[in-house]
Amino acid sequence: MGVTGVEISAGLHWYLKYWCGSHISWDKTGGAQLFSVPRAGLLPRVQDAGIVVQRPIPWNYYQNAVSSSYSFAWWDWKRWEKEIDWMALQGINLPLAFTGQEAIWQKVFQKFNVSKTDLDNFFGGPAFLAWSRMGNLHGWGGPLPQSWLDQQLILQKKILARMYELGMTPVLPAFSGNVPAALTYIFPSAKITHLGNWFSVKSDPKVCCTYLLDATDPLFVEIGKAFINEQLKEYGRTGHIYNCDTFDENTPPVDDPEYISSLGAAIFRGMQTGDDDAVWLMQGWLFSYDPFWRPLQTKALLQSVPLGRLVVLDLFAEVKPIWITSEQFYGVPYIWCMLHNFAGNSEMYGILDSVASGPVDARKSENSTMVGVGMSMEGIEQNPVVYDLMSEMAFQHNKVDVKLWIHLYSKRRYGQSVPLIHDAWNILYHTVYNCTDGAYDKNRDVIVAFPDVDPSFISVLHERYNHQRKSLSRRAAIEQITDSFDKPHLWYSTSEVIHALKLFIASGDELSESNTYRYDLIDLTRQAVAKYANQLFLKVIEAYRLNDIHGVACNTQKFLDLVEDMDTLLACHEGFLLGPWLESAQKLAQDEEQKKQFEWNARTQITMWFDNTEEEASLLHDYGNKYWSGLLRDYYGPRAAIYFKFLLESLEKGHDFQLKDWRREWIKLTNDWQRSRKAFPVESTGNALNISRWLYDKYLRSSDT
Repeated sequence: MGVTGVEISAGLHWYLKYWCGSHISWDKTGGAQLFSVPRAGLLPRVQDAGIVVQRPIPWNYYQNAVSSSYSFAWWDWKRWEKEIDWMALQGINLPLAFTGQEAIWQKVFQKFNVSKTDLDNFFGGPAFLAWSRMGNLHGWGGPLPQSWLDQQLILQKKILARMYELGMTPVLPAFSGNVPAALTYIFPSAKITHLGNWFSVKSDPKVCCTYLLDATDPLFVEIGKAFINEQLKEYGRTGHIYNCDTFDENTPPVDDPEYISSLGAAIFRGMQTGDDDAVWLMQGWLFSYDPFWRPLQTKALLQSVPLGRLVVLDLFAEVKPIWITSEQFYGVPYIWCMLHNFAGNSEMYGILDSVASGPVDARKSENSTMVGVGMSMEGIEQNPVVYDLMSEMAFQHNKVDVKLWIHLYSKRRYGQSVPLIHDAWNILYHTVYNCTDGAYDKNRDVIVAFPDVDPSFISVLHERYNHQRKSLSRRAAIEQITDSFDKPHLWYSTSEVIHALKLFIASGDELSESNTYRYDLIDLTRQAVAKYANQLFLKVIEAYRLNDIHGVACNTQKFLDLVEDMDTLLACHEGFLLGPWLESAQKLAQDEEQKKQFEWNARTQITMWFDNTEEEASLLHDYGNKYWSGLLRDYYGPRAAIYFKFLLESLEKGHDFQLKDWRREWIKLTNDWQRSRKAFPVESTGNALNISRWLYDKYLRSSDT
């Protein structure tokens, strides 16, 4: 019997999976399959002696600093309660708990004579709080209404109460040095640095170029202590673990190891003065991309804190494990994390073999300092197979045989054994879920991330594209694709995946009543059709290069029809709808002005993201792209149509492609869409099996192996 609610819940989940053949995933990815669980009195008995399922390591971490914006931005208590229960079933005992911190900061900064007006310019809007918390931007999407601050604090107290009730250790935020501009004149002698531009096209001081208080300044410890104390006062208790990422995309001004060591010690002191038992939890993302962090600098930071009082998240360990190159983080405890997803993008992707073996290899390695596993995705509610396996790795003592595991998974997922489905999942395991090119998977499909470039810069070679490149920061990765065509990531044979779809469709008569099957069928159809659309776009460009007006007109119409058809497909499941995202934003508003503001936040995050001019789009546009019904028909399709219009005009009138005109028009379309109040369906419609079969016949049959 487990000693906490989490252990008991995880034990129940293990029993449901491996004795009752059931499956539990997020509601938006199909939800729970419990039909296979026998009725009361007929439940399978565990052998008399029982079995013992134990953690080989203590911690199971969950979330990413930006999950709170990409996935949780508009959640109410009902949705949070369901998520926390899901966490418990997965055995998660170390979740981030970042909700409501702006209300705490308001109380803290007021003690330092910062006004509400100053904070209005400091806090980001509801959909952009993650980045204002990290000091990347300020004021964007704001100001935050007082009702929001109060409401989120109440919500946080409910979240924490439930987490503690289940025996979790919530990770609270700590002070990283990010401060309002007002502190520069309230404390003119403080060492406050005005940071550089973070992706703002306009370099607008209202939203970019934040302020960072040097950790060695005495004011840093004062604010850090006040923040911890205020949280203890409001929440009544703490798990003593605090997250702080001062150097996430912010490089120290000096690379002297002694100075870096003093910074690390000062940051920790800001926590410890508020909580004697504080433990600093830090993302290790910076060590994977920033050349500043050479061995001496890395070691200086990591060893600046007493041993056992700092834990590092090896954030992207399934692709780029830092524990190997850092001598196990120079003796500092770390958690092996699977990052997997960026910005909540929709893409069937994973590295199941790495997930099944990586944590075990790390734990069993010589002089291992590993103390946990974790899921550090930027967005949730996608690729349930990946998270099902990763959650198990908190309890697996040995490597998992993925071929056998995925066979059992497909049976549990749908509640019955279907040979064609087993064959399909075996194909998916060796294709979409076997990405070994070392790339970060940022979805750049043409439909959802339409190229903002002159067609002459687009290669028309129809080739597999693996994105083989060195690890980059988010900033560098995005800057690389600015003003050039970044080919969609493709690491597998599309014909094999199309064949897997054929097998899925052929199993429809047996499984069409299964919600998990419907979700997977739609997602697989979306994946296959999206890759076909990428090739169709290249045919448009190829025809344009050949001055083939008919070819351009014909293929552009096919592309636009495909976008409409895919929107119809996505409308068949609640996991692929735009409407709920917008509706949930509106529901948190207290009046009409807030509804307008919150909906603008919700629409902006998934389209333009940050600021733009009339002729220059945000450098982050489409970073948060989604395959959602409503978004394709109302935004992605019309945007593509504008580009195609300029292609045809270029050929018909015999002049160059009018890049500036195209940009002006699509940027205006986007800005208008951001401000729109058009409502979208919040419930699914349509027959997923019939529509998937129709799309397969229309677009993919000829490519099937």
